[in-house]
Amino acid sequence: MWTSENRARYDRDELRYPSDVTDAEWALIEPLIPAAKRGGRRRKTDMRRTFNAVMYLLSTGCQWRYLPKDFPPQGTVRRYFDAWSWRGGLGRMHDALYEFCRAQEGREASPTAAIIDSQSVKSPEKGGSRSIRTGSTQVRKSRAKNDIFS
Repeated sequence: MWTSENRARYDRDELRYPSDVTDAEWALIEPLIPAAKRGGRRRKTDMRRTFNAVMYLLSTGCQWRYLPKDFPPQGTVRRYFDAWSWRGGLGRMHDALYEFCRAQEGREASPTAAIIDSQSVKSPEKGGSRSIRTGSTQVRKSRAKNDIFS
């Protein structure tokens, strides 16, 4: 319920973008970011700004090339996004933030019940996982067996 105390808890006006992480959220995320590779150059990219850029992209749905200029370059952000997605890091970051938000609300770390409706569950088409087009297309008959063309 949106009460005055709840509004204050979720207020993100002091952040540059609403998708940016707070200091408390960053404290949870930072240990989950892999360290720089050994033997290479020192990492110059600010990981918090990079993570904020990923959060901006995911929350707004904007195209990569429209990423605002105050974030790291789009190629850098994309490289880290791909690496984190491939290794499962984004899932772990999501879970840490999810559990943090539930703890703030005084709830258990994972929900004990779920509501599933027909909009959130996709069922396979009748007959298996074939596409709709191949399932509804009529079978073509061979001209060789037709008396007219023989």
